[in-house]
Amino acid sequence: MSDTSDIPVRPTAPCPLVEAAEAALLRSLVDPGDADRAARVVLSAAGRSGAPEAAAVALRAMALAARELGDLDSAERHLRAAIAVPGAPRERVAQARLSLVTVRTELGHPLQALRLAALAWAYLCPLDRAKLDTQRAVALAHLGRHQEAIASCDRALRCLAEAPGTVDDQRFLAGGLLNRGLVRCCRGEWDAAMRDLTACLQISRQAGLPHLARLSAANLPFLAVRRGDVAGAFHYYREAEDTLFGYPERLATMRADFAGALLAAHLPGEARAMLDLAVPELEACGARVALAEARLKLAQVELLTGDPHRALQVGERAAEELAAQERSAWLPLAREVVLRSRLALGPVTAELVAGLIACADELEDGFAQLPGAAALRLTAAEAALAVDDHPAASAQLARLTRHAAVAGLPGEPPADGPLAGEWQVPAPVRQHALALEAALQEDVPGAFRAVLEGLAEVGEGVETFDDPSLRAHAARAGERLAAFGLALAVRDGRPGDVFEWAERWRAVAAPAHGRAAPDAGRVRAELAEAGQAALVEFVIDGDSLLAVLVSEERVLLRWLAGVRAVEEAVVRLRYALRRHGEARDWLGAGPVGAPRAAGPVGGGAALEAVAREVERLLFRPLAAELGDRPLVLVPVGALHTMPWSALPFLRERPVDVAASAAGWSRARARTRARRGDRGRRPPRVVAAAGPGLTHAQAEVAHVLACHRDAREVPGRTEPVLAALAGADVLHLAAHGVFHARSPLVSGITLHDGPLMAYDLLALERAPELVVLSACNSGMSRAPVEGAPLGLPGTFLAQGASCVVAGMVPVADEAARAVMSAFHELVATGQPPDAALAAASAKTGVYEFVCFGAGDRPLR
Repeated sequence: MSDTSDIPVRPTAPCPLVEAAEAALLRSLVDPGDADRAARVVLSAAGRSGAPEAAAVALRAMALAARELGDLDSAERHLRAAIAVPGAPRERVAQARLSLVTVRTELGHPLQALRLAALAWAYLCPLDRAKLDTQRAVALAHLGRHQEAIASCDRALRCLAEAPGTVDDQRFLAGGLLNRGLVRCCRGEWDAAMRDLTACLQISRQAGLPHLARLSAANLPFLAVRRGDVAGAFHYYREAEDTLFGYPERLATMRADFAGALLAAHLPGEARAMLDLAVPELEACGARVALAEARLKLAQVELLTGDPHRALQVGERAAEELAAQERSAWLPLAREVVLRSRLALGPVTAELVAGLIACADELEDGFAQLPGAAALRLTAAEAALAVDDHPAASAQLARLTRHAAVAGLPGEPPADGPLAGEWQVPAPVRQHALALEAALQEDVPGAFRAVLEGLAEVGEGVETFDDPSLRAHAARAGERLAAFGLALAVRDGRPGDVFEWAERWRAVAAPAHGRAAPDAGRVRAELAEAGQAALVEFVIDGDSLLAVLVSEERVLLRWLAGVRAVEEAVVRLRYALRRHGEARDWLGAGPVGAPRAAGPVGGGAALEAVAREVERLLFRPLAAELGDRPLVLVPVGALHTMPWSALPFLRERPVDVAASAAGWSRARARTRARRGDRGRRPPRVVAAAGPGLTHAQAEVAHVLACHRDAREVPGRTEPVLAALAGADVLHLAAHGVFHARSPLVSGITLHDGPLMAYDLLALERAPELVVLSACNSGMSRAPVEGAPLGLPGTFLAQGASCVVAGMVPVADEAARAVMSAFHELVATGQPPDAALAAASAKTGVYEFVCFGAGDRPLR
């Protein structure tokens, strides 16, 4: 929370030195360095002339200037000196205490800040008391006493609205609105929060208070994320980052607040990026109250991103800091991270189960933590089952399902008693508890029904978001529920049911236009139409990787390998492919584009060995049924980073990689529709080259020469985006960057900056075929299955049918060779997936993969 500063001003100045000190006070917000210099001159003169009032005001001005510059320790020292000035008027001493309220809060002592406020209260005029209330609200908010904080702001704003309207009155009026708006953000009252922040912004600008305007604007990223506008939030963030440059503590607090909103929006990677900047800055500024909160958020991020060791370490430190600050309302949140980390690290013990239950009780008693308490209670029930403590598990499940019959009526409390937390059980948690109860009673149909109803409710929540990353992360609320349903299907061993549940889960997070229920019969018919192809959908059940094979003739389920072994093998394969590429391109393994033997050359022995190992793990149990059919692969987990073309089993074989079977079917349907619209017209091809590559321009020239209706566009963002509206094929030859933590920030480097996945979200139309001749441009991260985030997934979500992109770094000479061969084949009528397979075999460049549906020729 970025709170406002306070600078009460006396209506009249008793002497020139006091006037000069108050002028420095006012200047501290606009130019703290200049204010500090002026205040020191006044302080020196006051010492020589024996003017205690001027000395007290000057010290206070120095304190506020230090605070603006992020030096909280100096701010406190100056304010304590002001309070201790012999002979200073009591009102001036009280005003210094008023300022110290905020500083002590920021230094991690909100309770002491409230005691200071109580000391100051008696010696302040009514108007200054209102100003003090705006500062008390900040301390109350950090203690989690949000209702009291709002009441304090309400009281202050009523008084300030009736004030004479001096600049100082306007400043506190705007500041009170800002603080109330931030507290309302914490309570999830988004519309009311936006009204307060907007009013603050207007008053600040009208009164000529750029500092407050900056602070108000700095909270817009936080609010935008909480309202679901992630793209807008990053726009506001960049603006706020510019305006807060030179105010390190303010900037760090803004970043930490923004991280909290990103975390709440299920964007832990983006939150980590903010916290990596904010935590060291807050440590350097000594802003201990904000630092403890930021560290707690960082611990939550570590846990969500799969590092329980680090989460435990950071969570324990956050708990120590919060305890030292007497912030009891925050402590259960820190304890929850610590307990979940220990649970992830194992083993489960009776003591750990008891701790989880106790923490769930604490969260239930705290502020606005009822959904979190319910989720932890479900975790406690599962942990209890792990140690065969069925009575404890049943007791926790009963608390989650007690009001299930009426839980679909929000706003109406149960008629049989107090809420006691159960009323705010999130739907996925409630349904998971119902499914678990049913499964414990061997009521499998009832368990499936509970899972199905829960996923339907999750899907309704996902529908409220347009941003694919928000949709994907919102769907994570149902991830464990979906895994439970899938595990039940696997346990029954019926391949059709496993396929149905795997597709059902992937459909929850799919793009808005792709939520139709999967139709296995239609998928089988389309596979037959696509050259008797087969589809392999990979699924994870616990620690195991399984495959469902679908073809026109049959549906099979096969256990493949342990997930860990596959993950490690994929990492080794990616490394070996990069090494192979380096040897081929830089160690004289022969000219790229020359005819190749069946296997790779130039460092290829290691690649061949690792590729055979991956092949053994993934395809040996399926090889007999697959034969030499064209394949559609639906990856899961680490397989989203797999360079499939490098596997000997798949070389020279058309392979499409899709987010789901239903997604592949939709991509084929789009292809049919496009062909119908285009008639006999040849495809319009546009191509562009990015900077810093020796062969990119030659590659673009060759692509243009292959096609009848082709043109080059400048390699800048705006012309490329404009060209997408009418193109059937887009080819970009440029550097590519993939950000695993923020996949929608991944992009293609053009002459005026990156063309990011985020930039594509506003497209009304995407080309049928997109070719990204760039390093790592095919990489994705899938927060949940069915919604891989990255450039291919974004192009496909925006209407493309097929995307060809690189999975590892690739030299531009090699890219030029394989892409030239690829376009020559596409221009002669080869489908994109077959053209890529042939071009890779011809050139020995296996770094590219075909996504979507590439089984139909362009002409």
